[in-house]
Amino acid sequence: MDKHLHIISFDVPFPANYGGVIDVYYKIKALRSLGVRVHLHCFEYGRQQAKELEEICEEVHYYHRKSNRSYLFRRKPFIAATRTSEELMQRLLQDNHPILFEGLHTCYHLDDERLENRFKIVRTHNIEHHYYGNLAKVEKDLFKRYYFLNEVGKLERFERILCNAQLVAAISKPDEQYLSSRYPNVHHISAFHPNNKVDIATGIGDFCLYHGNLEVGENNQAALYLVREVFSNIEVPLVIAGSRPSRELREEIAKHNHIDLRAGLNTEEIHELIRNAQINVLPTFQATGIKLKLLAALYMGRHCLVNSYMVENTGLEGLCRVEDSEKRFAKAVTTLFETDFSEDEVLKREEILHSRFCNRVNAEKLVSLIFE
Repeated sequence: MDKHLHIISFDVPFPANYGGVIDVYYKIKALRSLGVRVHLHCFEYGRQQAKELEEICEEVHYYHRKSNRSYLFRRKPFIAATRTSEELMQRLLQDNHPILFEGLHTCYHLDDERLENRFKIVRTHNIEHHYYGNLAKVEKDLFKRYYFLNEVGKLERFERILCNAQLVAAISKPDEQYLSSRYPNVHHISAFHPNNKVDIATGIGDFCLYHGNLEVGENNQAALYLVREVFSNIEVPLVIAGSRPSRELREEIAKHNHIDLRAGLNTEEIHELIRNAQINVLPTFQATGIKLKLLAALYMGRHCLVNSYMVENTGLEGLCRVEDSEKRFAKAVTTLFETDFSEDEVLKREEILHSRFCNRVNAEKLVSLIFE
């Protein structure tokens, strides 16, 4: 019997070049490999429609995401209130297939009484009100900070809409624990990602790398921390790669000849940097979800140096060097920069990553929960 699944995506998931859409795109690919016929619905607001999605989906539909700032003053959170479509609802009502809502962002119609008898799944990418609260703490733009703080309470109230889902697929163990205390039928389904095997280059690299979407306050904060508190005190070369770096970050990097900024790179260029770096340095200051850039570094990179927030409750602590003080972080950089990455460490990564983050295993678990 054919298995059909509607997936409602908060954004166009191709190219798969940032955290959330990476999970969506590679989830679709993994489901397709198991014979699931995906009917994809995308809210678009800046990314182009992608023919590549038609190759892995039964059908692909696009809906304009509303952008009027008046939605900031609605009771429902902006990320959900701007993703509504009666056209989408009419398409969903043409059959009885299960529906997967990607993120709280797409859940506006989750409690629509017309979907009352449908099997509905919500993929949670974060505990959104925690995530937005942390974004507000590091945001320096007053309007953005107000926006994040304004959304926190709305998101916390709106989260109760998950009671209308028959299944909640949490992206991390801590998220599963939090959601299980509030909603029924919560399961942990790890992040989907582009890596099928551990593939690490031999030899020693000649730079360290931090990568991320630098427009996000959390990533901007991490990059500034590395420049000001760690690499300003040592002469080890550092490359910071990512889109839309802040003026503040540009000015800080300009003070140091051994720190290089690479902006506007495509996914392949970022992956090449991950492979060639001697150390992927990945601090963060909020332990939310699972950081897909950490998985990329572990599958493709040599040494991975992080702080506790990056690996907290992920099961990946044993694959990384974990340091929390600036001095110990800097000392670890100088040590690892001269240290070969051993074959034993490669084998350890293969064992742990395959058991916990295999796309096919996670897709099989999701299929069994939905269809069996």
